[in-house]
Amino acid sequence: MFVDQAEITVKAGDGGRGAISFRREAKRPKGGPDGGDGGRGGDVVFFGDENINTLLDFKGRPRWEAVNGEAGRSKQQYGLAGEDLVVKVPPGTLVFNKATAELLADIGPGDQRVIARGGRGGFGNDHYKSPTNQVPRKAGPGEPGERIELRLELKLIADVGIVGLPNAGKSTLLSVISDARPKIADYPFTTLTPQLGIAELEPTRRLVFADIPGLIEGAAGGAGLGHEFLRHVERTRVLVHLIDIAPPDGRSPADAYRLIRKELAEYSEQLAEKPEIIAINKADVLGEAEAEAAVKAFKKELRLGHGEPVLLLSGATRQGMRELLEKCWAMVRPKIENWTPAEPVVEKRVRPKPGVSR
Repeated sequence: MFVDQAEITVKAGDGGRGAISFRREAKRPKGGPDGGDGGRGGDVVFFGDENINTLLDFKGRPRWEAVNGEAGRSKQQYGLAGEDLVVKVPPGTLVFNKATAELLADIGPGDQRVIARGGRGGFGNDHYKSPTNQVPRKAGPGEPGERIELRLELKLIADVGIVGLPNAGKSTLLSVISDARPKIADYPFTTLTPQLGIAELEPTRRLVFADIPGLIEGAAGGAGLGHEFLRHVERTRVLVHLIDIAPPDGRSPADAYRLIRKELAEYSEQLAEKPEIIAINKADVLGEAEAEAAVKAFKKELRLGHGEPVLLLSGATRQGMRELLEKCWAMVRPKIENWTPAEPVVEKRVRPKPGVSR
């Protein structure tokens, strides 16, 4: 089950109480104070675990507490510090203070962030001894650990986001270019949650794709599933705008393109400005000549120039897949152009003149 929002309360461990103790040994009737300090409470630490991709674990566990520090002991022994509580979250998790709406952390892969700090341990009575107070009978109680109500929001981290109307073929595309196995069927809203897949061009070249559930008109305002999952597109570097070459609702491919662009712009101007690859899908349903004519008509209607190529794809026949992946790679990992290595610095040795010592 995919869950991308949750509210929890975290509580760091309290510091342990200091000890009140006096040294008692044979032949030492006046032993001094020897109470040790209490141990520090454990912190609450969030860790970005790449093996997790949902906040489902937080739905059934609203409270997370670290271990308290132990109390001090006699013989000036410190109490043990409380063990930190490591909370594993999927990379891309935003951690907000629920009360103030302040962003406390943006957890990436492998990141560790202390969200709530444990309290310091209290001083034992050994800490309070002095020439004027040789028998202190007090000890510190230990500080309480931080308690914070949090709101967690997951934005999937992917290199490329696939967007388009329902039944544009996004799930099929993801299943062809990666090992992901999303549900595929011939009816709208087959995909109800974002799906991730890793496309491998070569062993050293990999791209993470995210299939975003089908957007519809009004998605930016909350219609359909789009408003719920548009946040996941914000993390991507490049968008692949997938368009059905023959939309089942009778609209033209250009109208389908305009609709999605409108929803992206209304949701976020920054999102609408992301680099985009336009791909017309399901070329196999038309003949080769008809498919090429459809692409030309699409470009003409949108007044796209030669510098804005439109890819022609087919998930069924795998047409254009390699070209798509290479173009995505070039946009996500751009090469450094016009680069020339710096000329090596050659030390010039000055030959001494005859008769002159150096």
